[in-house]
Amino acid sequence: MDDGVHQADPVGETGQATAGSDPESLQALVAEKDKEIAELKDKYLRALAESENARKRIRQQADESVRIQRESILRDLLPIIDNLERALAAAHFRVDSDGINLLANRLRGEGGDLSEAAASRIELLASRLVAIAQGVEMTVKALLDFLRAQGVTPVASVGQTFDPSRHEAVDHVASEAHPPNTIVDEFHRGYLIGERTLRPARVSVAKTTATGSEGRSGGESDASDVENN
Repeated sequence: MDDGVHQADPVGETGQATAGSDPESLQALVAEKDKEIAELKDKYLRALAESENARKRIRQQADESVRIQRESILRDLLPIIDNLERALAAAHFRVDSDGINLLANRLRGEGGDLSEAAASRIELLASRLVAIAQGVEMTVKALLDFLRAQGVTPVASVGQTFDPSRHEAVDHVASEAHPPNTIVDEFHRGYLIGERTLRPARVSVAKTTATGSEGRSGGESDASDVENN
């Protein structure tokens, strides 16, 4: 009897093993694992895409921040150039060495009371003023060259049609010599950086004169009279 019992157990275990190794069960198990793998792969790809998008956003924000700070620094240089150019314009002279010598000789010869020492001092003072003006000119040129290297270019405004994206109108002038909406004067120069406006030019713009308006109104009235007749 003991032998019968011991023989029954292997049969049961074999039956269970056969049932566990059923092809349909294995296929279901494989399908379940494939589904898990697909879900994990999808999560991985989503996380990778989100990480890449985050890196792109951070890079774009950093580039935009650098651009804004760079343009702010370049914009701060423009009033300095304006003041230096005004100083040169206020000097109203560009005297060379020959002109200085001619001035000193005239002072020596015409004044009578002017001593040689005073004439020499005037000559020395004029020479120093010319040197200062030349130094200011060189400084302005160096600053403009630096701005040009950074992609900044000045905008010519006088004679151009008013463009609100590049010009700031601070005055309107009645002018018969210019068409309406034409820039007739510039108070400070505008600058571009690439295709964007770094600083708009402050300008005065021509407007229609009262005489021109009356002339057009009279012409329109005459034309109406002709049509009525």
